[in-house]
Amino acid sequence: MKLTLRVWRQRTPEAEGAMATYEVDGISTDMSFLEMLDTLNEKLILAGDDPVAFDHDCREGICGACSLVINGEAHGPERTTTCQLHMRSFRDGDTIDIEPWRAAAFPVVRDLVVDRSAFDRVIQAGGYVSVPTGAAPEAHATPVPKADADFAFEHAECIGCGACVAACPNGSAMLFTSAKVNHLNVLPQGAPERESRVLDMVEAMDAEGFGGCTNTGECAVACPKGIPLPSIAAMNREYLRATMRGR
Repeated sequence: MKLTLRVWRQRTPEAEGAMATYEVDGISTDMSFLEMLDTLNEKLILAGDDPVAFDHDCREGICGACSLVINGEAHGPERTTTCQLHMRSFRDGDTIDIEPWRAAAFPVVRDLVVDRSAFDRVIQAGGYVSVPTGAAPEAHATPVPKADADFAFEHAECIGCGACVAACPNGSAMLFTSAKVNHLNVLPQGAPERESRVLDMVEAMDAEGFGGCTNTGECAVACPKGIPLPSIAAMNREYLRATMRGR
Protein backbone atom coordinates (compact mmCIF):
# COMPACT_ATOMS: atom_id res chain seq x y z
CA MET A 1 0.00 0.00 0.00
CA LYS A 2 0.94 3.61 -0.53
CA LEU A 3 -0.20 5.97 2.21
CA THR A 4 -0.10 9.65 3.06
CA LEU A 5 0.66 10.28 6.73
CA ARG A 6 -0.11 13.55 8.48
CA VAL A 7 1.89 13.35 11.72
CA TRP A 8 2.04 15.76 14.65
CA ARG A 9 5.60 17.03 15.10
CA GLN A 10 6.64 18.99 18.21
CA ARG A 11 10.30 19.15 19.19
CA THR A 12 9.85 20.19 22.84
CA PRO A 13 6.98 20.68 25.28
CA GLU A 14 7.33 24.45 24.89
CA ALA A 15 7.60 24.45 21.09
CA GLU A 16 4.64 25.09 18.82
CA GLY A 17 3.68 21.88 17.07
CA ALA A 18 2.26 21.30 13.60
CA MET A 19 1.19 18.49 11.30
CA ALA A 20 3.85 17.26 8.86
CA THR A 21 3.00 15.25 5.74
CA TYR A 22 4.93 12.16 4.66
CA GLU A 23 4.46 9.55 1.93
CA VAL A 24 5.19 5.88 2.64
CA ASP A 25 5.08 3.09 0.08
CA GLY A 26 5.39 -0.69 0.11
CA ILE A 27 3.35 -1.07 3.32
CA SER A 28 2.12 -4.62 3.85
CA THR A 29 -1.41 -5.18 5.11
CA ASP A 30 0.10 -7.62 7.64
CA MET A 31 2.18 -4.89 9.29
CA SER A 32 1.11 -3.50 12.63
CA PHE A 33 0.60 0.25 12.84
CA LEU A 34 3.81 0.64 14.82
CA GLU A 35 5.75 -1.36 12.21
CA MET A 36 4.43 1.08 9.63
CA LEU A 37 5.77 3.95 11.77
CA ASP A 38 9.09 2.10 11.99
CA THR A 39 9.17 2.05 8.20
CA LEU A 40 8.52 5.80 8.12
CA ASN A 41 11.31 6.42 10.63
CA GLU A 42 13.79 4.34 8.62
CA LYS A 43 12.99 6.51 5.62
CA LEU A 44 13.42 9.70 7.66
CA ILE A 45 16.73 8.58 9.17
CA LEU A 46 18.16 7.64 5.74
CA ALA A 47 17.14 11.08 4.49
CA GLY A 48 18.93 12.74 7.43
CA ASP A 49 15.73 13.86 9.14
CA ASP A 50 14.64 13.38 12.76
CA PRO A 51 12.52 10.25 13.29
CA VAL A 52 9.03 10.57 14.72
CA ALA A 53 9.03 9.98 18.49
CA PHE A 54 6.30 7.64 19.72
CA ASP A 55 5.80 5.46 22.81
CA HIS A 56 5.85 1.67 22.71
CA ASP A 57 7.07 -1.21 24.81
CA CYS A 58 5.58 -4.73 24.74
CA ARG A 59 3.86 -4.45 21.34
CA GLU A 60 1.55 -7.19 22.56
CA GLY A 61 -1.40 -5.11 23.71
CA ILE A 62 -0.76 -5.48 27.43
CA CYS A 63 1.34 -2.49 28.55
CA GLY A 64 -0.71 0.48 27.32
CA ALA A 65 2.28 2.49 26.14
CA CYS A 66 1.31 2.83 22.45
CA SER A 67 -0.93 5.86 22.86
CA LEU A 68 -1.92 7.45 19.54
CA VAL A 69 -4.97 9.22 18.15
CA ILE A 70 -5.46 7.88 14.63
CA ASN A 71 -7.90 9.68 12.34
CA GLY A 72 -9.48 11.25 15.39
CA GLU A 73 -9.97 7.97 17.28
CA ALA A 74 -7.97 6.77 20.29
CA HIS A 75 -5.92 3.74 19.13
CA GLY A 76 -7.54 3.94 15.70
CA PRO A 77 -10.59 2.39 13.99
CA GLU A 78 -10.46 -0.97 15.78
CA ARG A 79 -11.18 -1.56 19.48
CA THR A 80 -7.64 -2.58 20.32
CA THR A 81 -4.30 -1.06 21.23
CA THR A 82 -2.30 0.75 18.55
CA CYS A 83 0.34 -1.98 18.50
CA GLN A 84 -2.33 -4.58 17.72
CA LEU A 85 -3.90 -2.45 14.99
CA HIS A 86 -2.89 -3.80 11.59
CA MET A 87 -2.65 -1.99 8.28
CA ARG A 88 -5.38 -4.19 6.83
CA SER A 89 -7.73 -1.78 8.60
CA PHE A 90 -6.75 0.86 6.00
CA ARG A 91 -6.89 1.05 2.23
CA ASP A 92 -4.31 1.82 -0.41
CA GLY A 93 -4.12 5.57 -0.97
CA ASP A 94 -5.55 6.51 2.42
CA THR A 95 -4.51 9.66 4.25
CA ILE A 96 -3.98 8.94 7.96
CA ASP A 97 -3.81 11.62 10.65
CA ILE A 98 -1.64 10.63 13.63
CA GLU A 99 -1.68 12.74 16.80
CA PRO A 100 -0.79 12.38 20.50
CA TRP A 101 -3.34 12.12 23.30
CA ARG A 102 -5.06 15.50 23.70
CA ALA A 103 -5.62 16.28 27.40
CA ALA A 104 -4.43 19.00 29.75
CA ALA A 105 -3.22 16.35 32.21
CA PHE A 106 -1.13 14.63 29.47
CA PRO A 107 1.31 17.30 28.22
CA VAL A 108 3.21 16.54 25.02
CA VAL A 109 6.87 15.64 25.57
CA ARG A 110 7.89 15.32 21.90
CA ASP A 111 5.94 14.52 18.74
CA LEU A 112 3.53 11.71 19.66
CA VAL A 113 4.89 11.12 23.19
CA VAL A 114 2.91 12.47 26.14
CA ASP A 115 3.64 12.51 29.87
CA ARG A 116 1.11 10.17 31.53
CA SER A 117 2.68 10.30 34.99
CA ALA A 118 -0.58 11.82 36.26
CA PHE A 119 -1.96 8.27 36.20
CA ASP A 120 0.95 7.11 38.36
CA ARG A 121 0.16 9.74 40.97
CA VAL A 122 -3.50 8.71 41.05
CA ILE A 123 -2.41 5.11 41.66
CA GLN A 124 0.06 6.19 44.35
CA ALA A 125 -2.76 7.96 46.18
CA GLY A 126 -4.61 4.73 46.92
CA GLY A 127 -3.98 1.88 44.53
CA TYR A 128 -2.53 -0.50 47.09
CA VAL A 129 -3.60 -2.89 49.85
CA SER A 130 -2.24 -3.45 53.36
CA VAL A 131 0.19 -6.35 53.39
CA PRO A 132 1.20 -7.87 56.76
CA THR A 133 4.82 -8.82 57.20
CA GLY A 134 5.85 -12.44 57.52
CA ALA A 135 5.29 -15.50 55.37
CA ALA A 136 2.90 -15.37 52.43
CA PRO A 137 -0.64 -16.38 53.44
CA GLU A 138 -2.21 -19.54 52.16
CA ALA A 139 -3.73 -18.87 48.74
CA HIS A 140 -7.18 -20.08 49.81
CA ALA A 141 -7.11 -18.56 53.31
CA THR A 142 -9.38 -15.70 52.24
CA PRO A 143 -12.26 -16.97 50.13
CA VAL A 144 -13.61 -14.59 47.48
CA PRO A 145 -17.10 -15.12 46.03
CA LYS A 146 -16.95 -15.80 42.30
CA ALA A 147 -19.12 -12.79 41.46
CA ASP A 148 -16.69 -10.50 43.32
CA ALA A 149 -13.67 -12.20 41.74
CA ASP A 150 -15.15 -11.75 38.25
CA PHE A 151 -15.97 -8.10 38.96
CA ALA A 152 -12.44 -7.45 40.25
CA PHE A 153 -10.82 -9.22 37.30
CA GLU A 154 -12.94 -7.27 34.81
CA HIS A 155 -11.58 -4.02 36.22
CA ALA A 156 -8.05 -5.33 36.72
CA GLU A 157 -7.79 -5.63 32.93
CA CYS A 158 -7.30 -1.84 32.69
CA ILE A 159 -3.79 -1.22 31.32
CA GLY A 160 -3.72 2.52 32.01
CA CYS A 161 -3.22 3.46 28.36
CA GLY A 162 -5.21 6.69 28.70
CA ALA A 163 -7.51 6.12 25.72
CA CYS A 164 -10.48 6.94 27.96
CA VAL A 165 -9.02 10.38 28.69
CA ALA A 166 -8.13 11.01 25.05
CA ALA A 167 -11.62 10.04 23.86
CA CYS A 168 -13.52 12.02 26.49
CA PRO A 169 -14.55 15.52 25.32
CA ASN A 170 -13.81 16.71 28.87
CA GLY A 171 -10.50 14.87 29.28
CA SER A 172 -11.93 12.97 32.25
CA ALA A 173 -10.08 10.11 33.95
CA MET A 174 -13.17 8.68 35.66
CA LEU A 175 -13.10 5.35 33.80
CA PHE A 176 -9.44 4.74 34.65
CA THR A 177 -9.86 5.74 38.29
CA SER A 178 -13.05 3.73 38.69
CA ALA A 179 -11.35 0.63 37.28
CA LYS A 180 -8.55 0.90 39.85
CA VAL A 181 -10.93 1.65 42.75
CA ASN A 182 -13.41 -1.10 41.90
CA HIS A 183 -10.69 -3.68 41.33
CA LEU A 184 -9.49 -3.40 44.93
CA ASN A 185 -12.60 -2.28 46.82
CA VAL A 186 -14.62 -5.39 46.00
CA LEU A 187 -11.93 -7.75 47.36
CA PRO A 188 -11.50 -8.55 51.07
CA GLN A 189 -7.79 -7.70 50.76
CA GLY A 190 -8.77 -4.15 49.83
CA ALA A 191 -11.30 -3.66 52.63
CA PRO A 192 -9.01 -1.87 55.15
CA GLU A 193 -8.48 1.09 52.74
CA ARG A 194 -11.90 0.96 51.12
CA GLU A 195 -13.07 4.43 52.18
CA SER A 196 -9.70 6.19 52.12
CA ARG A 197 -8.84 4.67 48.74
CA VAL A 198 -11.75 6.14 46.81
CA LEU A 199 -11.51 9.52 48.56
CA ASP A 200 -7.75 9.82 48.01
CA MET A 201 -7.77 8.62 44.40
CA VAL A 202 -10.63 10.90 43.37
CA GLU A 203 -8.91 13.82 45.12
CA ALA A 204 -5.65 13.02 43.30
CA MET A 205 -7.49 12.72 39.99
CA ASP A 206 -9.06 16.14 40.44
CA ALA A 207 -5.74 17.67 41.49
CA GLU A 208 -4.12 16.50 38.24
CA GLY A 209 -6.49 18.64 36.19
CA PHE A 210 -8.56 15.93 34.52
CA GLY A 211 -11.99 17.12 33.40
CA GLY A 212 -15.31 16.20 34.95
CA CYS A 213 -17.40 13.27 33.77
CA THR A 214 -20.61 14.13 31.92
CA ASN A 215 -21.42 10.51 31.11
CA THR A 216 -21.02 10.76 27.33
CA GLY A 217 -19.73 7.18 27.19
CA GLU A 218 -16.87 7.82 24.74
CA CYS A 219 -14.39 6.46 27.28
CA ALA A 220 -15.93 2.99 27.36
CA VAL A 221 -16.18 2.89 23.57
CA ALA A 222 -12.48 3.69 23.19
CA CYS A 223 -11.21 1.39 25.97
CA PRO A 224 -9.23 -1.44 24.33
CA LYS A 225 -9.87 -3.73 27.31
CA GLY A 226 -13.61 -3.14 27.47
CA ILE A 227 -13.89 -1.55 30.92
CA PRO A 228 -17.67 -0.96 31.11
CA LEU A 229 -19.30 2.43 31.63
CA PRO A 230 -21.22 1.26 34.77
CA SER A 231 -17.79 1.09 36.43
CA ILE A 232 -18.05 4.85 36.93
CA ALA A 233 -21.44 4.52 38.65
CA ALA A 234 -19.99 1.84 40.94
CA MET A 235 -17.16 4.16 41.95
CA ASN A 236 -19.61 7.00 42.54
CA ARG A 237 -21.50 4.77 44.97
CA GLU A 238 -18.22 3.95 46.71
CA TYR A 239 -17.40 7.66 46.89
CA LEU A 240 -20.79 8.53 48.35
CA ARG A 241 -20.48 5.71 50.89
CA ALA A 242 -17.00 6.88 51.93
CA THR A 243 -18.13 10.50 52.18
CA MET A 244 -21.01 9.56 54.47
CA ARG A 245 -18.90 7.27 56.66
CA GLY A 246 -15.84 9.51 56.82
CA ARG A 247 -12.27 8.31 56.85
